Amino acid sequence: MRRLTRFTMAGFAILLAAGDNFAQGKLDPNMSKEEAACRALLQVPNLTIILAELVDATASTPQYCYVKGLIPPGIQYHVQLPLLANWNGRFLKWGDGGKDGDLDFANERVAQGYAVANSNTGHDSGSEPGASFGFNNRQAEIDFGYRAVHLTVNVAKTVVKTYYGRDPKYSYFEGCSTGGRQALMEAQRFPYDFDGIVAGAPVNFYQAMNASQVWLLQRFYRNHFAGNLAFDTDRDGIPDSLTKLNILKNAVLAKCDAKDGIQDGVIDDPVSCDFNPVVDLADKMCPGDVNADHCFTTAQLQTIKDSYTGGHDSKGTRIYKGNALGSEFAWPEHLIPHAGNKLLPARLGTAGDHINYLFYETDPGVTLPDLTDLSQVPDRKRNPPEYAWWEFNIDDVTAGKADFMMSIADSKDPDLRRFLIKKGGKFILYHGWGDTATHPEPTLDYYKDVVGTTFKGDMKAARDRMRLFMIPGMDHCRGGPGPNDWDKLSPLVDWVENGKAPDFVVATHSTNQKIDNERPICAYPQRAFYAGPAGGQNDPANWVRKNFVCK
Repeated sequence: MRRLTRFTMAGFAILLAAGDNFAQGKLDPNMSKEEAACRALLQVPNLTIILAELVDATASTPQYCYVKGLIPPGIQYHVQLPLLANWNGRFLKWGDGGKDGDLDFANERVAQGYAVANSNTGHDSGSEPGASFGFNNRQAEIDFGYRAVHLTVNVAKTVVKTYYGRDPKYSYFEGCSTGGRQALMEAQRFPYDFDGIVAGAPVNFYQAMNASQVWLLQRFYRNHFAGNLAFDTDRDGIPDSLTKLNILKNAVLAKCDAKDGIQDGVIDDPVSCDFNPVVDLADKMCPGDVNADHCFTTAQLQTIKDSYTGGHDSKGTRIYKGNALGSEFAWPEHLIPHAGNKLLPARLGTAGDHINYLFYETDPGVTLPDLTDLSQVPDRKRNPPEYAWWEFNIDDVTAGKADFMMSIADSKDPDLRRFLIKKGGKFILYHGWGDTATHPEPTLDYYKDVVGTTFKGDMKAARDRMRLFMIPGMDHCRGGPGPNDWDKLSPLVDWVENGKAPDFVVATHSTNQKIDNERPICAYPQRAFYAGPAGGQNDPANWVRKNFVCK
């Protein structure tokens, strides 16, 4: 360990010396003011900066100063700095996705004048893909859980002040998914970092969510796909037909699509949908329970019920609420193993190794080579030992075996008094009802808990500080059949700086880059209702902002 420490510090020294020499060689009288100011950042004495250079302008992004640096032991960060004359006085921390492990750029925000920072959250996905960075590495888990974001904010604000000669007037956070979890973590642990936060689809119930996803995937894969909703038409062992899923999707829409007064292939309020798989699919069951392409077996019906109910332990205690009704359009990508995704749905790609490396206080073992081959037998005696996601028992959640890692990575505390009241911050939270990556109803429940805990049940007081937008038909952070595209940051800035709270955001849906649906997404508890030409509610030509009201 001492040798490793000496090697690491020597590496830092080499990088610093190289950067210092580079800076000294480039700071000459012929250098432009912008380049000199940028390269001078290499000489900042209290930060580890390894690169500071101008980035050439593109058609969409003006020239800016790019800074890259290190925070020991493993956090790499970068800051995108608009040129001195282009800065709008604001700082933005850009959130991350998945298990991160890279540096993300926010060129659009740089073009708008924001100084933007991001980090790899303490690891590089090129060397430690997926969740493997957490294997027997507590520091990496802590960095990923909460440390990297906060320290990157500190670093970036130092860089900003050095480069521009003053502190940012306003500081913001924008993120979705893992970025949503980071946003809530910041509001809970470091409430003075930002003036405003916008967070989407937060994976803040991190351990329960991943455990529930693994539990559900076990139901799709077990017994040679007996409960799967894809059918093997050519009997080659690989399910290829999604007829069953389409039957289910159409049945749900037939039951609840028109409840909001419009038939548009989107369920606006899934919680009020009264679809019952046992009743509403009764005429779609396979005769004699013999599996076929155009019907459901009892095992498949149980998978459908489990998908909507969510993970629960052997005593029936629910761990995490399930998929929303109306989200079926996203199941082939996220949940169902079939030929189209090579039996590797997206949720298996993200949750399949989570249990190995980020769930237990002591990691049970490394993953096997193929997450889709359940015939593999994990070898407990090898070094390191092997562990497979299909061995996982969700009872471990209620037994408390995930509690330690919850304390590092979960951001579910509803007490936001320090950020929302003492700091006076503003928070916009949003989630798509069609999201099958991180389910939407827990986010609605979390918001209600914030109202109860932070504001003692006073919804009006809560809406003065924090607003929730539930997006009908939107998948994970974006996409889906409903309107799902809008500028996430500008309503927050208007609220923080001008006191204008967003009663709604105007979202659009596009096909082939042409807008074909537009409507307001209303701040909870309101919803958008059609108020356009009588009898024209099902005409897409009438799906424009002016024909809807929030109530």
